[in-house]
Parts: sequence; structure tokens; C-alpha cells
Amino acid sequence: MTAMDSTFFDLPVLWHNVLVMLLTFVYVFSVPPLMDWLVTNHGLPRDISRKITHICAGSVIIFLPLFHDCEWSRFLNIAVFAVWTILLIQKGLFAADDDQAVKTMTRTGDKRELLKGTLYFVVVAMICGTIYYKEFPGVLAMAVLGWGDGLAPIVGTRMGRMKYKILCEKSVEGSLAFFAGALLAGLFFVWLIIPEAWDPVKISLIALAATIVEGLSPKEVDNILIPAVVIGLAAVM
Repeated sequence: MTAMDSTFFDLPVLWHNVLVMLLTFVYVFSVPPLMDWLVTNHGLPRDISRKITHICAGSVIIFLPLFHDCEWSRFLNIAVFAVWTILLIQKGLFAADDDQAVKTMTRTGDKRELLKGTLYFVVVAMICGTIYYKEFPGVLAMAVLGWGDGLAPIVGTRMGRMKYKILCEKSVEGSLAFFAGALLAGLFFVWLIIPEAWDPVKISLIALAATIVEGLSPKEVDNILIPAVVIGLAAVM
């Protein structure tokens, strides 16, 4: 057994993958309490905590190289998103106003927001982690959605001076931040997870197309449109 094929504590592959899955749970479930603490005690704005959570959720693919390919890998790697799907539906319908998820994952504090863009995000993550498990379209879609769409509003709302409006108001600065985040994250995560598919020109062109789509997209729906475009272009280019 080579170092590349070794498992944690020499566990059987399945149990190794279960352990990696548990690490994804620890990682993902540690973010809302941290953001809640920052929002409550240090005045972190809701919109920033929401987008930091968004970026962290997209970055869960950093655990993919730890999963050994076996029958259950494509399901174990998205288990945390499956649980969050159930939680978001429950919280979006019944959560109290001071719920951690409501405070850290919504723009306005309205729990029903969790049933829109946030829920779309976790559904997309499950599609990328199963249908496109360790494949170029899925990895790139999560990188672009997580980092591009995470950075754009943070930069746009605070530094955006050159505004434009198609379906909703955006800024040139925010769009540039989207492109930079999408490109750099795409290059990094593809290189890390599937280095044989690393193609800077292809990644750059898809990041540019995703930037244009984000600029055209209305709020909430971009969590569907952006990965759809990335996956479609990745499949045909």
C-alpha cells in the first residue's frame, strides 16, 4: 500500500471515508457558531457573515482529495449538505428570529430567505458531489460559486462606485471581484483535486462566462444559473 493509497490509522477504505465525512461535518457546522459570535459580539455585518459562510461552504471540496474512491464516496462527501438541506427547510419554516442560521445566512433576518438562495446552494453542492464527483465540471462549479459569488457582494457593496443595472443593480468592482475569486479558486481547487484536468485557459474562459452570468442574474437565482453555466461549458469545451 503506497502513501497515496494509505488510510487514516490503516482503517478499511469505507471507514476511512466515514472519518473524512465526519471532518466535513465538524468543518461546516463550526462556521455558523463562529459567524454568530462575530455578528453578536463584534458587530460583523449580516451580509458579510452570510458571504463568509457561503465561501466556507463552497470550500468544503477541499476535503475531496482525502476521500478514497469507492462505492459510497460520492454520497459520503455530500452527507453534510444533505443534512443541511433538511435543516434549512426546517429553519426556513419554523426557526426563531435569533436562530444562528437566520442571523448568519440571511440578508434581512427573515428566515424564509433560507428557502431560496441558501437552499439552492446546498442542492447544487449535492449535485456536484454526486453526479460530478471529483470531475472537472463539479469541482469548478463549486469553486466559482463559492468564491466568485462570495466575494462579489462583499466588494461590490463596500467599494462599488461604477454601478450598472440589468435585472438588478451590480457594480463593476463587484464583478471584477467575482472574476478574480472564481478564477483563482478554480485554478487552485482543480489543481488540488484533479490536477490532470488543470487547464488555465479553459478555467479562465469559464470564469469569465460565469462573471457575465452573475452580472445578468437576479438575486437568489444566481446560485442556480452560475453552476449551470459552469457545468454546461465545462462539458462542451
